[in-house]
Amino acid sequence: MKRNVSSDISRSGFLHRMDWLLLILVTICAGASVVMLRALWTQNITAEVDSNDWIVQLISMALGIAGCITVAAIDYHKLAKFWFLYVPPALALCALTFTSLGYGREGADDRAWIDFGFVQVQPSEILKLVFLLTYAFHISKVRDKLNQPAHLFLLLLHAAVPAGIVALQGDYGTAIIFASMTVFMLFTAGLSFWYLLGGAALMPLAFWALWTYVFGDVHRNRIRVLLNPGGDPLGLEYQQNLGLKAVHAGKLFGKGLSSSDYVTVPEMHNDFIFSFIGQAFGFVGMVTVIVILACICLRIFRDSRAAKDQMGKVLCMGVFAIMFTHDVMNLGMVMKVMPVIGIPLPFFSAGGTAMLSMYLCIGLVISAYTHNQKKYRVFYDAENMN
Repeated sequence: MKRNVSSDISRSGFLHRMDWLLLILVTICAGASVVMLRALWTQNITAEVDSNDWIVQLISMALGIAGCITVAAIDYHKLAKFWFLYVPPALALCALTFTSLGYGREGADDRAWIDFGFVQVQPSEILKLVFLLTYAFHISKVRDKLNQPAHLFLLLLHAAVPAGIVALQGDYGTAIIFASMTVFMLFTAGLSFWYLLGGAALMPLAFWALWTYVFGDVHRNRIRVLLNPGGDPLGLEYQQNLGLKAVHAGKLFGKGLSSSDYVTVPEMHNDFIFSFIGQAFGFVGMVTVIVILACICLRIFRDSRAAKDQMGKVLCMGVFAIMFTHDVMNLGMVMKVMPVIGIPLPFFSAGGTAMLSMYLCIGLVISAYTHNQKKYRVFYDAENMN
């Protein structure tokens, strides 16, 4: 039986070219998440965590690694070209959040989950992936016409659809993520500095409109307490104050994973996982986590520079926007320099859909990095070979 030598070389080249360091870094974070969730359950630190949480996280990590490598092996041009196969299901899932299947987590302001009985899904995480591919594809189609008002308007309208959907769900944190992705991707594609300057000038007006017509009283008060610390210590400040107390309790090296006197923080397994990192591993542990997250962001940026074309670069920078914005907002929220807005820490916070979604995002980055030369492609798009 004759071997396909060129195919073997291509696959060997693909595995050699893969950004294994990026995959290893995110898997270190995911593995740490599984260990911490299990500790939160076994130590009975908070009633919010049960045995299923760390098991779901472990399964999601395993599926995520497999999904990441699979996506990385496929030419991103081909993935984007078949947008009509995955856009309708993603929108349908988002629509289900407005039906009886949709629900909001206890203590959350949004209604962004679907309960199918045997599994719970957060469609907005899937929508991020869909937006990454469709927006990069859209930008690649207009290219040099990007700064023409008509084309830019359509691009902004494209971005407004997913952002509007999650905003209607009450998930303003994810809406901010979509806005960040839009800015980073357009800037990478060559958006005129004048448009950026004009957008910056309109920010105060946009904030006034959001404050007046969109935000509810609870959202306004979360911002007010940052400007007036101590104004509501038993109300909206309570969670953040406990988070800071937990961080301080860890001191330099932390209490480890088997202490008997942890400070319990609401959502400590999810949005406030960094507060548990602080008290379990101390200042050293927090700095280590921040360094790893920074290295992941820098690695994504580095891969964007190595991408073959504009579409690959834009795709990578969209993922960079997700990671960077999540990191900054989550850490700022825990450290009480930003309002509580329900933003998880990527690869650390509990959530199977979010874990799997982030792994697939990393797969897209590695695809853009790996498929920048014809000889390293595994499942390539013949129309984009040159």
